Amino acid sequence: MLTQLTIRDFAIVDRLTVNWSTGLNVVTGETGAGKSIIIDAVGAILGGRVSPDMVRGGATRAVVEGVFDLSRQAASEELGSTLEEYGIELEDGGLILTREVAGSGGRGVARINSRAVPASVLQQVGEHLVDIHGQSEHLSLLRPREHLELLDRFAGLAAPRAQLAHLVADLRSAGREAARVRDEARQTEREQVLLRHELAEIEAAELQPGEEDELVLTRHRLRNVERLRTAVQAAYAALSGDEDRAGAADLLGQAASTCASVSDFDPSLAQEVEALQGAAAQVEESAWALRKYLDRVEDDPAELETVEERLLLIADLKRKFGGSIDEILAYAARAGERLLTVERQDELLSELDRRQSELRGAVGALAADISSQRETAAEHLRCAVESELSDLNMRGTRFAVRLERVDDPNGVPVAFGDPRLLAFDATGVDRVEFLIAPNLGGEPKGLGRIASGGELSRISLALKTILSRVDRRATLIFDEIDVGVGGRGAPVVGQKLAGLTAEHQVLCVTHMPQVAAYADAHLVVSKGGDDATRVAVRALAPEERVEELAEMLGGPLGGEGARRNAEELLDRAAAWKASNAEVSAGR
Repeated sequence: MLTQLTIRDFAIVDRLTVNWSTGLNVVTGETGAGKSIIIDAVGAILGGRVSPDMVRGGATRAVVEGVFDLSRQAASEELGSTLEEYGIELEDGGLILTREVAGSGGRGVARINSRAVPASVLQQVGEHLVDIHGQSEHLSLLRPREHLELLDRFAGLAAPRAQLAHLVADLRSAGREAARVRDEARQTEREQVLLRHELAEIEAAELQPGEEDELVLTRHRLRNVERLRTAVQAAYAALSGDEDRAGAADLLGQAASTCASVSDFDPSLAQEVEALQGAAAQVEESAWALRKYLDRVEDDPAELETVEERLLLIADLKRKFGGSIDEILAYAARAGERLLTVERQDELLSELDRRQSELRGAVGALAADISSQRETAAEHLRCAVESELSDLNMRGTRFAVRLERVDDPNGVPVAFGDPRLLAFDATGVDRVEFLIAPNLGGEPKGLGRIASGGELSRISLALKTILSRVDRRATLIFDEIDVGVGGRGAPVVGQKLAGLTAEHQVLCVTHMPQVAAYADAHLVVSKGGDDATRVAVRALAPEERVEELAEMLGGPLGGEGARRNAEELLDRAAAWKASNAEVSAGR
């Protein structure tokens, strides 16, 4: 529960501390006294939007601080998870939420237990502590999109709704990725044709590393066949000799024989004989090799043409794809990888289409389950609202919850064997609208077309009363939610609010004495003292409540009659609370 609210330099408030009690806390005071500022201050510590204009004139910063006591009951699982996520620990069983609002040009600060946190964290924590119901929520009932949220709160569909939103987000993401891949596939279609053509051209050439150097040598040889033949013939003749002269081989043989004939006289010549014989053998081998070369070498125009064409092909490929065969082959490898990537788009599209199909089925199945729960909850909500409206002097009013679904060829299936596809979003396939028939026999119609301002106020109160019973937040704040409710219905409003205190701390700003009479703690907001603009809050003692209610009934000059009416209101409220306590105890 909220135990204390401290405000400094916020709006028109210079310094103010409000202590809150368990049960029903009622805040009253004249119009313009500053009651709404207290609600705005609570909204600030809950992470609500603030602006530099909220800083009191003459001050540089405004500070709002709220102390929450969580020692009476364990923190909800959601609150515990949020605190754990951000490493925040309770101090003495409680939390202190602080919001500093800077003037123009400054930076505000949010803190939890003196630890600086982003305002978004303050909001996440605050959502688990307090729920504020303001006057503006009457008008929200005129917006059918709000009806779905109210129904789902009543049905307790937060968890499946979150799961559905996750599935829908995945489905949307898969759809966007598929659209991107398809668009890319259209753009790369021309690239695929080009890549395939280039790879086919390179592969058909069957290039080999080092091939070009060999071809250049071959071409050079074929272009100079005659010169090679003439030179080799001359060399062969020099080695082998002819009819006119002896060759080198014969001369070396003669030299070896001559030296051998005298080697007996000088054994050292044996070494030279061996060398000359080796040289003669080598010359004979070279002559034989040259003879074979002459038999092999011949003019071959066809081979030369083939080599020239091959080199021209390589030159053309070099011009297109790289400065060497190695670079051409590297380009082909890269092009092959790119083509494989591009061609995998079809495979990726198939996978994405399969994924979308699976997700559509999962979304449809979960949406169908949520719809079923909504239909059940809608009937329970109808009965509960009609009961509450009966208490609020709208007996006989018919309340209905209409659920509609729209066919959509791009929608999701919601039942096995049902060919229909329904439009969907992160909330499911249902369009929800609250209908009302205030008069017997009337056809229920949309709230905006038939409900008056007072009826909207009572419908809003009925819904908030019902929803508050399933609300796990400990503190509920009602800011003049009884606007538009007449004097006869006002005591019931007080009873409804007091009835919520069995499970909640309730703070209520009201102008109606019939509501204020049911307070467990009554606070009055006023301006005055030394400074006519200074806002003060004072908790009334039991005996002071009569005077406050009397003034609310008849003004400062209400007289004894107003006081008697005030005492009667307090007596009736006390009797009702005592009776209600007995009923609750009997349960």
